[in-house]
Amino acid sequence: MSAKFEIFLGSNRQYYFHLKAPNGEKILASEGYTTKANCQNGIQSVKIHSPYDNYYKKLISTNYQYYFTLTASNNQVIGVSETYTTTQSRDAGITAVKAYAPTAPVVDLT
Repeated sequence: MSAKFEIFLGSNRQYYFHLKAPNGEKILASEGYTTKANCQNGIQSVKIHSPYDNYYKKLISTNYQYYFTLTASNNQVIGVSETYTTTQSRDAGITAVKAYAPTAPVVDLT
């Protein structure tokens, strides 16, 4: 199995994507988009911005879990990670997004 982006329709009728690692773990999730075209543009933005450290923000959630966001050059958040219990696992998540996102195929589940 290889890494891939999956586009899906939420119960709120909005389009979302997530990036799955080869092991099937979700490593990045999008916000909702009103159209599939906008969702596909979001994936393109992830592919463009994911290789570069300066687009990642390392954060701590209110329950002291670690996570990161990936932003575009306009500072819009284009993806949010799952939460992690250690900074090391969060950083490994960033490394995984950098490795997989630029070349991951897109699977449309809608």
